[in-house]
Amino acid sequence: MEAPTVIELNNLSKRYGDYRAVDRLSLSIRKGEIFGLLGPNGAGKTTTILMMLGLTEPTSGSVSVCGIDPVRNPIDVKRKVGYLPDDVGFYHHMTGLENLLYTAALNGIPRTEAEKRAWELLEKVNLTDAAHKKAGKYSRGMRQRLGLADVLIKRPEVIILDEPTLGIDPEGVRELLRLIHDLSRHEGITVLLSSHQLHHVQQICDRVGLFVDGKLLAEGNMECLAQQLFLQDAYVIHVAASPLDASLRAKIEAIPGVNKVERTGNGVDVYCQTDVSAHISRTIVESNASLFHLSRRDFGLDEIYHRYFEGREAREGK
Repeated sequence: MEAPTVIELNNLSKRYGDYRAVDRLSLSIRKGEIFGLLGPNGAGKTTTILMMLGLTEPTSGSVSVCGIDPVRNPIDVKRKVGYLPDDVGFYHHMTGLENLLYTAALNGIPRTEAEKRAWELLEKVNLTDAAHKKAGKYSRGMRQRLGLADVLIKRPEVIILDEPTLGIDPEGVRELLRLIHDLSRHEGITVLLSSHQLHHVQQICDRVGLFVDGKLLAEGNMECLAQQLFLQDAYVIHVAASPLDASLRAKIEAIPGVNKVERTGNGVDVYCQTDVSAHISRTIVESNASLFHLSRRDFGLDEIYHRYFEGREAREGK
């Protein structure tokens, strides 16, 4: 059964004078999904987030978060959504625990429940030993983990993270990504992750959207994005066989869906629009050749992202 939609953007636009920050954006994100929003600075990611939080009104179109219209009921949306900015701020003279309890009080959580929840979250983000340490003495990685605890104190249904791994050491990144993944898988929290760290996004996101000039130009998982952006050459299959002569290469090239076959050091790379691995192996065996190796090279998010923008600049003559 398909999970219900938690975030729904329909033909959403935001203009500042003649400048269109967000241009007719439509997007659906389901419960428990981790969605990565990628794009260069000025792409409109932050403006979209602000409209989802009810912090700025759309020029046209509609937004629904947890079934609530943030334009009409911004306070109700804020009760359901936790937001972690790229550089979260805390009261430096207060301890990590005191900051969490203060946030809980602002959200109307009774003191006894708040203390129990705060200690649970400090343990979850591995900050129990620093609970009584002044927040002003926290490292950036510790502040990000405390920030995650801070947005979770009110038990949100959705969390929005803006560059959560920026400036954190590799071990801290692994720990934070694991926490985000667990929140999605074990607690059913929907996560919208805005980031430039492509490798980190690829590690945990179920789907990714490429956002440019206020428009969502492509969205999907890695395989879907590769099909959209690489079009005819969405798959590259490496084959090593013997004998791999001109006759066998011609047979492979004749397989429906194959666009070209290129020689490599120890075999050939087969460029195709669908995964024809089974057809290739069958063709090799039926030709009485020996198949030594066959593997599909999946495009990584970094390659998808950069190849797309290179192609876009070429199309626009930049």
